[in-house]
Amino acid sequence: MSAAELETPWPIRILHLHSSFSLGGKEARAVRLMNLMGGRAHHTILSAVPDALGARDAIDPGIVVDFPKDAPPLHGKPSLARYRALADYMTRFELVLSYNWGAMDGVMARRVHVSRLWHSMPALIHHEDGFNEDESVRRNWKRNLFRRLALRTAQSVVVPSTLLERIASDEWGAGDRVEMIRNGIETARYAGRPSISIPGFSRREGEVVIGTVAGLRRVKDLPRLVRAVATLPQNVRLVIVGEGPEYEAIRGEAAACGLADRLVMPGFMADPACWIGHFDLLALSSQSEQMPIAVVEAMAAGLPVVSPGVGDVAAMVSDANRPYVAPDEVAFRAALAQMTESAALRADVGAENRRVAAERFDESNMVGAYEKLYARALEGFGPFGGGWVGFD
Repeated sequence: MSAAELETPWPIRILHLHSSFSLGGKEARAVRLMNLMGGRAHHTILSAVPDALGARDAIDPGIVVDFPKDAPPLHGKPSLARYRALADYMTRFELVLSYNWGAMDGVMARRVHVSRLWHSMPALIHHEDGFNEDESVRRNWKRNLFRRLALRTAQSVVVPSTLLERIASDEWGAGDRVEMIRNGIETARYAGRPSISIPGFSRREGEVVIGTVAGLRRVKDLPRLVRAVATLPQNVRLVIVGEGPEYEAIRGEAAACGLADRLVMPGFMADPACWIGHFDLLALSSQSEQMPIAVVEAMAAGLPVVSPGVGDVAAMVSDANRPYVAPDEVAFRAALAQMTESAALRADVGAENRRVAAERFDESNMVGAYEKLYARALEGFGPFGGGWVGFD
């Protein structure tokens, strides 16, 4: 145990305000950071969708984490009483971390009451990872105004992409408080062959497996991917890993397109390093993305990626993969067809992606940046006085 750990009088109490806590990219990153904190922190998680807690299964058993039933609601009609209750609740913690639009009421509650509670109000860091379908093309002006007001007292606004960096700085007025931290993973863990099976999936001789990993939400536009795969030869199968409200719509589209017997939907699966290697390529069909963690995972596993030109995807993949980030629907379907036809092409592009992932997106870079960010937020607060002891 280090001297810093000995000087810390108790675990740092961190309040997490999530738009939802179903396992997706932002939740996977938050859980990974929680797991790396080990016993240094005691976590409390509020979800704006109270029953959306699927990511809790990815939290290591030794992590101290609460999902309180008696906390003020994070979602509801804006009111001074609810904001007051949320702000008072925050004073129980040393750090508040908020995530996406669904948690913005918590950010506003702090903004409204920070002057009243200045002596006991912890720092708040807001994390923004992207938008739902209703803001995938253009932001809602009312929400943007709300964000501008709420984020004024946030210490930092963390984003994973250059597009979000510009939006947060210019549209939301966060300016130099914006921190761009790219998502990262343990790239070395993805190098081996898959060690666990995907429920309902068994590889058939001569088949090509298109896979995707996503929350089953409308913004991911997975019926679009179903329709595209339905036009490909019968030896091409589609595996969609994830859970969410669009499950029946995706199944219905597959039935309508004659793809039902070539679609596998196993639900949520933890630890993609153990199974993503069953895919031959990763395909996205999203209306909006920023820096999707599934793309990094696929690259680390040596897979090519076919995607619409959303977010930072084109900048993330290798030069060899960039032609398969498609500008329109016709190019998207052509890229899928070309990639499924050639095993040699998949191998060459995948090898380049693996190299780029190891160089640019290893977890060590991301963890180091978050460690510095959270340390600044805790500096001088209460008994810790800059005693943040970081990640394992």
